[in-house]
Amino acid sequence: MISIDSKHLFSSVLLAGALAFGAAHAYTLEEFTFDDPARTDEFRDLIGELRCLVCQNESLAGSQAGVAQDLRKEVYRMMQEGQSRQEVVDFLVARYGDFVLYEPPIKPSTYILWFGPFILVGVGGFLLFRTLQRKKAEPEEDLSEADRARLQQLLAKTGDHQD
Repeated sequence: MISIDSKHLFSSVLLAGALAFGAAHAYTLEEFTFDDPARTDEFRDLIGELRCLVCQNESLAGSQAGVAQDLRKEVYRMMQEGQSRQEVVDFLVARYGDFVLYEPPIKPSTYILWFGPFILVGVGGFLLFRTLQRKKAEPEEDLSEADRARLQQLLAKTGDHQD
């Protein structure tokens, strides 16, 4: 039987709480403030529109990954230096590619992102339609006399035989 004294339990709970508070505090947006509230809103909107490079389905605003925190700091630094929203976006796209944007621009290198799902659904629909047409065109085979006799025997054994 394992015995845990209250001193060790208290210190473990205290340590876990401190670690949880530290991790939760590390990923808040409270540290990113500007003198102008409109600039703060612009910053929060921008990081909401940028994709976390690690999480892929989360924005920089919502991600708790270390890379996302680093990118938030970089965006904050650039905006503090007076760079425009477009300059920040251009810098990130130049560095990480269109992937950093939730809505990448439509251009030849992103056609697969924009049109790939529609093409796959179209091809799948075409194959399904063709398969169903072939099935409809094939005549159904009648049962052979031997198969009919065997079916009659099976039905007779189960008592479900109806003429």
